[in-house]
Amino acid sequence: MRLRLPGLITKDILGMAFDSIRAHKFRSTLTVLGIVIGVGTVIVVAALLMGLRGSLVKIVEEYGANNIYAFHLTTGITVGERDQGERVRKPLTVEDGEAVRERASAVEEVAFEAPNIGGWGSGFDDTIITDTGKTYRRGNTRGVSPNYAQIVNVRLKEGRFFNEQDDNYRRNAIVMGVNAAEALFPDQADNIVGTHVKMGGYVWEVVGILEKRKSTFLGENDEDNAVFVPFRTAQQVAPGRKFLLLVVQAKTGLRQEAYDQTEEILRTRRGVKFNEPDNFDLKTADSFIGQFDSIFGMVGLVAIAFSGVGLLVGGIGVMNIMLVSVTERTQEIGVRKAIGARRRDIVSQFLYEAMTLTLFGGVIGVMLSYGVSQLVMLIWPSLPATVPMWAVVTGLVVSIGIGLVFGVWPAMKASRLDPIECLRYE
Repeated sequence: MRLRLPGLITKDILGMAFDSIRAHKFRSTLTVLGIVIGVGTVIVVAALLMGLRGSLVKIVEEYGANNIYAFHLTTGITVGERDQGERVRKPLTVEDGEAVRERASAVEEVAFEAPNIGGWGSGFDDTIITDTGKTYRRGNTRGVSPNYAQIVNVRLKEGRFFNEQDDNYRRNAIVMGVNAAEALFPDQADNIVGTHVKMGGYVWEVVGILEKRKSTFLGENDEDNAVFVPFRTAQQVAPGRKFLLLVVQAKTGLRQEAYDQTEEILRTRRGVKFNEPDNFDLKTADSFIGQFDSIFGMVGLVAIAFSGVGLLVGGIGVMNIMLVSVTERTQEIGVRKAIGARRRDIVSQFLYEAMTLTLFGGVIGVMLSYGVSQLVMLIWPSLPATVPMWAVVTGLVVSIGIGLVFGVWPAMKASRLDPIECLRYE
């Protein structure tokens, strides 16, 4: 047993705490296992969510941060089935888009998109077949206006995008994503432009291949699987598909004004009264990010709940081991009190030891989370699962706080021991 002066300074107390941990390595590791799991879980989840959010923000910005998307149904993430009032909404029209373009002073341009023209009720089969017998069924074929490429920053790997003549003359032209091109032409890396494919009973000419987007979500981008045809051609081959998405490009620095003007114009054209909600949906880049933030927030709360269980178990373990430590060091406590140690000196000693123990668990949890995040990035290179510094600091602070809270009872118990009884204890 090593005697100390009655009034120990913080350095001495921390030294005694580390000595205790070194003396009982295995016991200390098992004690803080819950702390390790709790802190590590929170930090790993935070790293994953921050990585997903960062990837999403890059995708949205790459498609155009100033864009506003108008559709008659709710877009983005929806839970459950749509209500009856939404089901009977009339689709937006080309005239609606032209009115926004002409009357909204804050709007730069409006593009038209007929989504999923091979969907239910269209009467058009968008399964694509080449003359070599290859078939592609993941097209989600869309009809888009020629200005669509400029508004959503489409880049081409090969060939060209549609022009006004393709659209006006309703030509059977196709622009494919890289995944579609690779599936249909697996042995033909280049010179795909100019070839012909069959789709929906028509022969189509491939005029362009899209370049793969740099920013992807978990390694996959919807545009990589897409098949685009001219907007008016889509209306002609799939007359039963009336859905229309307006892509409204706001002027630089005027997105909110463009949003308000677009909403006002569409409300007027669709006969929405002043006291009624919109019978259409408007989304901006911030709206999509906000939806994901709400989901990430719920996932984060679930992770915190699970990690809270681990922290609680770890805290109880720390309290239990500190009570054992008080019993084992009863004579030491008696000697310190006999030579003048105050109650607060004893309390400080055991509190610092408990906080050092839980900090040790927090540090292991942080190191473990770094390792897991590196493994995740190795498996999914497109997911920047970097550990945020605020999560590290929060994890360490929480781990210290667990030691403080659950170390109070053992510390108070030690400080209340009678020195004479302690010296008699064997």
